[in-house]
Amino acid sequence: MNSIVYYIRCSSSEQEPELQIKDIDLICNKSHEIFKENQSAFAENVVRPVFNSLIKLIKQRKVTDLFVWDLDRIYRNRKRLQEFFILCKTYDCKIHSYRQNWLEDINSIPAPFDEIVMDLLINITGWMAQDESQKKSERVCMAVRRKERGTFSYKGNKWGRKSFPKQTIDRVLEFHRKGNSIRKIAELVKVYDKNNNERQISKSAVHKIIVENPLENDSK
Repeated sequence: MNSIVYYIRCSSSEQEPELQIKDIDLICNKSHEIFKENQSAFAENVVRPVFNSLIKLIKQRKVTDLFVWDLDRIYRNRKRLQEFFILCKTYDCKIHSYRQNWLEDINSIPAPFDEIVMDLLINITGWMAQDESQKKSERVCMAVRRKERGTFSYKGNKWGRKSFPKQTIDRVLEFHRKGNSIRKIAELVKVYDKNNNERQISKSAVHKIIVENPLENDSK
């Protein structure tokens, strides 16, 4: 029985699902099951197998409460988000969101006024999510300039993920000089996010550091 479910979606492997779970725990203190996947919620042709399995459970009336970190974890498209809310309403599944806490007020409104208010707010919220995503894409396309040494903004700043601290780079190169494999280095080196949460560095990041520092490698 999957009465209460968390749906955790990350659009890239670099995002931290644990942070979403931690926030949702603040508004839900009951036993629950967690559904996680790394997929986009904006593109029409993206297959989301975990989300599809969740929809099946909702239609089987096995989910009474669905918790998400943000409504855009469900869909960024206004129409599809609205359709999902209608689906959940039909099968008696309430939606809760950490970032849209106003949903709790709507869930407590008696019928039929709850449906009227819900329809209005979901339309507005879904439209805002879709509009912001489109504007973001347009800003990136307008601002970014590509060069041989990488991708740069119109101001000349290098665009992309923030580079690792020199201390992290030095540790990776030191382990590499000692003959450790990329997998082993990824197990040994720790990195920290902006909230000072510790995690292991990814193998792709280790490989990138090694490739981008050829002089260091040749000196071993």
